[in-house]
Amino acid sequence: MCAVVFGVASAQPSAPAAPPGATKMHAPTESTLPSGPLGEAVRLGRNIFNDPQAYVKPYVGNGLTCSSCHINGGTQAWGGPLIGVWGVFPAYSTRSATVETLENRLNDCFERSMNGKPLPFDSGEMKALLAYSWWLSTGVPTGKSVVGRGFERAAPPSTSPDPTRGKTLFAAKCAACHGANGQGTPGANGTYVFPPLWGPDSFNTGAGMARLVTAASFVQTKMPLGAGRSLSVRDAYDLAAYFTREPRPEFAGGKGDWPKGGKPADAR
Repeated sequence: MCAVVFGVASAQPSAPAAPPGATKMHAPTESTLPSGPLGEAVRLGRNIFNDPQAYVKPYVGNGLTCSSCHINGGTQAWGGPLIGVWGVFPAYSTRSATVETLENRLNDCFERSMNGKPLPFDSGEMKALLAYSWWLSTGVPTGKSVVGRGFERAAPPSTSPDPTRGKTLFAAKCAACHGANGQGTPGANGTYVFPPLWGPDSFNTGAGMARLVTAASFVQTKMPLGAGRSLSVRDAYDLAAYFTREPRPEFAGGKGDWPKGGKPADAR
């Protein structure tokens, strides 16, 4: 979403409570980049994160970048930051019902959000993304969470989301950036200034952003870019109810999700 929406008043979400003992989040400065091959790997990882079409195109199936969801190169609090993730993996995932490594989690984004293929674990590109994650986590103790990890959640309004109203809101307030048909605003070399929200070049049905609560929360707290919380919760849910139901690529692997139960009500 790019234009400010002044919607029906409703309660605004607050930032999630930080876990006890959580570390204050901060991004390392450029001057702390290591020299030599390790520093080169960190820089490559950052480039891949911000422009995967230019650096790992065979593994990307749409027009999104990692920064489309993980804002500012994965450095924004409550914007899906990478800061601190280095020391909290391996971790158990209820979606896969397995213990996953950070490599697994990064490839989830390639396969789902970017509708592509997993990077080989031993590839230089995967090692570069790991190096970037490691560098961003400088100063965060292993096993400690950071204040601002993950995304904020906007609780659903008291009324059921209205996709028809969402469609009207989208046309009036969002289409200027994301396109009348959700196709996004194209940039150079197959990239997008504003990403597509549905259609063949958007995230697939297995992505977290395809879920109503995730999408609505992101829209309400982070959109329009730089002016989060200018939409009401009701507006955000109506918008998300509209664009998450629009056609998008099917994720075949989704049939194996939540094999031990616990599937969220809004998951496809």
